Order: sequence, then C-alpha cells, then structure tokens
Amino acid sequence: MAQIEILITCDPELMPTIGNPGDAGHDLRSAIDAEILPGERLLVPTGVHIAIPAGYVGLVHPRSGLAIKSGITVLNAPGTIDSGYRGEIMVPLINHSNESIKISRLDRIAQIVFQQYESPKFIPVAELPGSMRGSQGFGSTGVK
Repeated sequence: MAQIEILITCDPELMPTIGNPGDAGHDLRSAIDAEILPGERLLVPTGVHIAIPAGYVGLVHPRSGLAIKSGITVLNAPGTIDSGYRGEIMVPLINHSNESIKISRLDRIAQIVFQQYESPKFIPVAELPGSMRGSQGFGSTGVK
C-alpha cells in the first residue's frame, strides 16, 4: 500500500476521509461557503495540498448523493491530479438543477480515488493490427 503525504493548508477538518472501511474514494470538503446558481460553474477550494507518489494519480470524482439530490457534479469528471502537482486541489463544480445550491464549508463536495498506472511507450506504426470491432464507434453494439 502506498503512503501518501498530505499537507492541509487550513483547518485539519479538511483532511480527506473515507465514509466506510474499504471505500475507494476519500471525500474532499469545501474550504469555503458558496452558492452555485443554476447552470453556474464554480471552482471550489478544498484547502488540501497533496504529494502523490510517482506511478500514481489522484482522480477526482463526483459524489453520487450530491449529484442525485442537488444536481451538483464535478465538471471535468474525473479530474486528474498528477503526482508532480503540489498546488491546492480545486474542484470545478457545476449546478445542473434549476435552483441555487448552497455549499457550506466542510461539506463533502467530491471524492478522490488513487490509482496506480503505467506510462506506455508509444511505437509509431504504418498500420494498426485488425480487431473484431475495427473502427465501429458510438452505438455500434446496439441498444439491447
């Protein structure tokens, strides 16, 4: 298991936490009080700076309850936090509802999942190998 160093730049209550043992996502909290108008986008600070080990990435996902209950979701889901980034984690939220939504300081606004990855070595080729699917794209497997 990787050890990840976390620096909290404001209140220790902003430390990412899991809801239940075994959960993959660590909740990120708002560092501010804010209101998001219908259709509005807002970049919400979390007060969290994080050092992610090389070979890992932090992926910022929406919280399903916030999305279904309030229409608030992460605009660029999943957001990517690279291992070299040391700035504050900011979460771009969007309000898909028809009502203004208030976000209070310490509200859980997103979750971050840490994932190990490999960087591929790209090899230029003149032609790609064939496959059963070929170049068939969106909707090519049908509805049912």
